Amino acid sequence: MGFEVLLKGTNMHRLLDGLWVALRISLISVTISIVLGVILGSLMTLKNPVIKVVSKIYLEFIRIMPQMVLLFVVYFGSTKALGLSITAESASIIVFSLWGTAEMSDLVRGALRSIPTIQYESSYSLGLNTAQTYLYIIIPQIIRRMLPLSINLITRMIKTTSLIMMIGIVEVLKVGQQIIEANRKSAPNAAFGIYATIFLLYFLVCWPISLLSKYLEKRWEN
Repeated sequence: MGFEVLLKGTNMHRLLDGLWVALRISLISVTISIVLGVILGSLMTLKNPVIKVVSKIYLEFIRIMPQMVLLFVVYFGSTKALGLSITAESASIIVFSLWGTAEMSDLVRGALRSIPTIQYESSYSLGLNTAQTYLYIIIPQIIRRMLPLSINLITRMIKTTSLIMMIGIVEVLKVGQQIIEANRKSAPNAAFGIYATIFLLYFLVCWPISLLSKYLEKRWEN
């Protein structure tokens, strides 16, 4: 069924290296997205018409534009139009960070607006200033509400990194295709074994993260 190809040479090791490339890009992008998303989401709660218009345009643009098109625009378009020299991995991190920031900022905005106004008023009446109110009252609540959804964003980003092969990054799916092509004559059924293994690798990475998200969501609902 093609699984024997994985035992040839360093094929399995190459798949794991390709998986690590996808995970590395995902983790860097998620870290950037969390930082920028918290900042942008907080700004979106302000009653500033300029911030409101700019953030709305940004969110709509990112949501409407497919990630693959964004990858092409950033990687190929920036090189042609702006004369920039961007590596494929850097372009991927930029695109996934833009996407993750949009998703995260929307979560932060929703979490902040879900906090009843009376909690702000009560904290001020107790003598807390704005910084203390956010540090001791607001932030702990929004973390509880956002963390499960933020963890879920990680799994979505890991799965979406399969697109980066389109701009030449040798991640796990690209490695799988290379192994299949190299063994087309000696193992014509290699595709099934390789893609089944890739599916299993993604499952082993994403499933625990998904379980953690569901566990935290269920625990903090009580």
